Amino acid sequence: MESELASNLSNHFLLAMPGMVDPNFGGSVVFVAEHSPKGALGLVINRPMEIDLSTLFERIDLKLERAPLAGEPVLYGGPVQTDRGFVLHRPVGAWGSTVKIGGSVGLTSSKDVLEAVADGGGPDHLLVTLGYSGWGPGQLEDEIARNAWLTAPADADVIFETPVEQRLARAFGLLGIDPAFLSSAAGHA
Repeated sequence: MESELASNLSNHFLLAMPGMVDPNFGGSVVFVAEHSPKGALGLVINRPMEIDLSTLFERIDLKLERAPLAGEPVLYGGPVQTDRGFVLHRPVGAWGSTVKIGGSVGLTSSKDVLEAVADGGGPDHLLVTLGYSGWGPGQLEDEIARNAWLTAPADADVIFETPVEQRLARAFGLLGIDPAFLSSAAGHA
């Protein structure tokens, strides 16, 4: 059991179990971008905010005219640094501060990727969050051991091709689970 939890969860989804009491994460799917002995960083990918990409671009003095992208929601990525934007995208590309995750997804926190999108270029698919989710050393592993999360290998189609409101069910579907049948009570055999 210990070696399973010690494995690297980068490029995985965290699926909040029904008993999740933290209001930041109840009903959420988190894409884990980085996981190491120093901790983990992820982005909630299914919690839209009251702001769309067009409005966000205006706030940072850029104009977004790519429809239907302009109407896409900005997502709440997590409770840490909620004033800072993070962009998940594919293809990975070559932006100022991009971390490659798996084979095809990039995470960029520099403005140049958004400038490229405003100019009509940039990555083919993107998801923008404000804030991120972070865990200190051993914290995520402890939460998993206490049945707060299920984990599943990430699927870029869930991030980029699935409507926001369907991402939780699709992510559970990767494990062959219908979330309607999960109980909020945890048990151990």
